[in-house]
Amino acid sequence: MTKKKTRILLGTKNQGKVREIKKLLRGFPIKFIDLKKFKDIPSVKENGRTYRANAGKKALTLARMTGEIVMAEDSGIEVKALGWRPGIYSARYSGRGATDVRNNAKLLRELNGLPVSKRQARYRSVVVLARAGRVLMASQGSCRGRIETELKGRNGFGYDPLFIPEGYKKTFGQLPIKIKHRISHRARALRQFKKKLIYVDFFRK
Repeated sequence: MTKKKTRILLGTKNQGKVREIKKLLRGFPIKFIDLKKFKDIPSVKENGRTYRANAGKKALTLARMTGEIVMAEDSGIEVKALGWRPGIYSARYSGRGATDVRNNAKLLRELNGLPVSKRQARYRSVVVLARAGRVLMASQGSCRGRIETELKGRNGFGYDPLFIPEGYKKTFGQLPIKIKHRISHRARALRQFKKKLIYVDFFRK
């Protein structure tokens, strides 16, 4: 008899993240379910001061609301010339109703005229797994690079058309997805996540 897969709810409404996480964890013996399966689930207010705090709050809140094991992730881009902003505010950088287009446009405006040598940046990601009021584990990853002077490429989402990872000459928006899935902040956080799952029996109630 085949053992039934344990399922984990992906605690995000960002379909770009959902697709990316599922691809990065493809083949892992877990069934991942989408938040869209739960109607009328309100958005969790991300008012923490760190990625870890925000990811933890989302995971714990959604676990309580749904009764599921929940994986939540918080991530952002940090630009050295901007004092490492926008950071945890990356998704809502351009204000109410923020979109990828508006966020990228604001970032380009704020860095206008700055030479490439002063456009250092890094992507960061923190993943938290929670169940029944308890954080079961957390992992993190980062990817250093710089910000382009204009949008390039259509792959990925968020700030990908502006971010050139260290060691490359193209943005995540231009690079093949398989490269991004090897070196990105989220890929690194999820590799650590998988390693921890092997040693932690988080399926026990």
